[in-house]
Amino acid sequence: MIATIPPAQIGMPLAEVDTPALLIDLDAFEYNLAKMQNDLSDSHARLRPHAKTHKCPLIARLQIDCGAVGVCCQKAGEAEEMVFGGITDVFITNEVVGTQKLKRIAALARQARIAVCADDAVHVTAYDEAARAGQVTLDVFIELDVGANRCGLDPGENLLELARQIQRSPNLRFAGLQAYHGSAQHRRTPTERRSAIEFAVSRVKEAKALLGHHGFPCPTVSGAGTGTYLIEAASGVYDELQAGSYIFMDVDYAKNLGEDGNPLDRFQHSLFVYTTVISRSAPDRAVVDAGHKAVPLDSGLPIVSEMKDVEFVRASDEHGKLRLNNPASSLKIGDKLKLIPGHCDPTVNLFDWFVGIRNNRVETLWPITARGAMR
Repeated sequence: MIATIPPAQIGMPLAEVDTPALLIDLDAFEYNLAKMQNDLSDSHARLRPHAKTHKCPLIARLQIDCGAVGVCCQKAGEAEEMVFGGITDVFITNEVVGTQKLKRIAALARQARIAVCADDAVHVTAYDEAARAGQVTLDVFIELDVGANRCGLDPGENLLELARQIQRSPNLRFAGLQAYHGSAQHRRTPTERRSAIEFAVSRVKEAKALLGHHGFPCPTVSGAGTGTYLIEAASGVYDELQAGSYIFMDVDYAKNLGEDGNPLDRFQHSLFVYTTVISRSAPDRAVVDAGHKAVPLDSGLPIVSEMKDVEFVRASDEHGKLRLNNPASSLKIGDKLKLIPGHCDPTVNLFDWFVGIRNNRVETLWPITARGAMR
């Protein structure tokens, strides 16, 4: 449910957009969509982008139209918004616990292909009961710990027994392995990222060999992210790639380095928080109307786009403090700036609308319907 009216109207000049607002540079966004699909054109691996990045079925549809096989979600509420928005293949890349959530997932499975994760017999039993009650079949991935030390099992007897339990469950299908290494996406050097994913690949190979030896073919291995997707694609082991942030990028991903030691520029920044200067009370200081409630700081401070002499240095609830490093700065009250967020996913979750911009004019408005879908 959209709680606010849009901060802009289609056709409006960018300068008239109300702030704070979440902008998408449509040229950069479309470049990123095409770039990802082109990068995977010679790979057997399929793209299943993570919708927790954008929380918007309209964007998910654009990704599928470009070649993605479906989307990932992290929560039942996100999956609902995707399915209600017309997306018919959704993988919830998480263990889902709770009677009410499982009833909702079973209801979705009457409209779309729904997959979930498990790393314990408790999950499998609950999934089977919910699917039986809903008269549906759920696909279940076993989550493999590939180095994140979060959810997931080691290759071994526990994993094998879980596969057996799924096979015995009449309302479930064994779909494969969930093998996502989150922290590897943000390791700065290529050597560090390769090392992390090489370990992940070795774990997947060990798990697949164990399952195969006991008569369990592994239909799909799913994982990867924006920071490492080329490594997983080249491994020959991964069948689906879950990259999500590639469509937007952010300050943190821009810190990843390439082989030449310089920051990677594979994708373009397309997501910005648009903000207005509300105070110039000192020569070296300005204040904007975007604080914590518009720019999360979990991955560091945002960067002011296209203004190298202006730094975002501190945030409070509704204020962002800028340091002006040029004493002759012409920045004045009422001027508007674009901030590149530190972390795109939680930034999106703070807004109701994407304002799509091309040639400094509003071209489209997309509702962020899964905003706040934490359950």
